[in-house]
Amino acid sequence: MLDIDRPVTQMAGERLTQQDRRRIAAGLREGLTYAAIGREIGRPTSTVTREVMRHGGPADYHAGQAHRASTHHVRQGAPAVPSPASPHLGGRDRRVVNGVAAHIADLFVQTGLPRMMARVLAALFTTDSGSLTSAQLVQRLNVSAASISKAVGYLESIELIKRERDPRRRADRYVVDADVWFQATMASARVDAQIAAACATSALRLGAATPAGVRLRTVSQFMQRVSDDVVRSAKHWRQVYVDE
Repeated sequence: MLDIDRPVTQMAGERLTQQDRRRIAAGLREGLTYAAIGREIGRPTSTVTREVMRHGGPADYHAGQAHRASTHHVRQGAPAVPSPASPHLGGRDRRVVNGVAAHIADLFVQTGLPRMMARVLAALFTTDSGSLTSAQLVQRLNVSAASISKAVGYLESIELIKRERDPRRRADRYVVDADVWFQATMASARVDAQIAAACATSALRLGAATPAGVRLRTVSQFMQRVSDDVVRSAKHWRQVYVDE
C-alpha cells in the first residue's frame, strides 16, 4: 500500500528511477491521484502528471516501458512518443475517439447540459468499458479533479451516471450503461408529474374559475398526460431492446 502522507523530499530536477516508475504504476492501479503518488515518491505533482501523460496515460502506463523509453530518450535525444491508443478505447486512435466525443458533447450542450457535464458524459459514452475513474477523467479531459467532482455529482443527481466502487483500485468508477436513458427519462417524468400535481393544487387554491386557476389546471393536465405517455413509451421500448 502506498503511503500518501509521505512528504516530498527529492529534488524536482532529479530523474525518475525505475523504482519511482514502479510506484507510479502501483498508484495508478490503486486509483490514487497524481498528487498522492507524488507524495509517495517525493516528487511534485507536475512531474508525475508529465510522466504518466508522456507514456500512455493512466490506463496505458507501464513502468518498464516508460523507463526504457526515457532511458532511450536520454541516450539518443529522441522524444518519447505516447501511445495513441488505449485498452479502454478499444485500441482505437485517441484522436478519432476524442473527435467523436467532442461532437457528442456539443449535442448534449444543445439539450441544455452544462459544458463540463456534457464532456464527462460524452467521455463515458465513447469508452468501451462505459466506466472511468476520476483520475482517468482528469487525464482524458485535461481538467482539474475539482471540475470532475462537480460534473459527476451533477450527472449523478439527474441519474445519467451511477457510481460504483472498484475494490481493486480502492476508487470510485463512474458508469453509464444501456439503461441510462431509460432511468433519466423516468426521472424527468417523475419531476413533470410533481409539477403537474403542484399546478393542480395551486389551481384549486387560487380558484378553479379564475384565469390563473384555469391556466394552472390546463398546465397540470397537459404535463400529467405527457408524463404518462413518456413513461408508457419508455417502458415499452426498454422492453423491446431488452428482449433483442
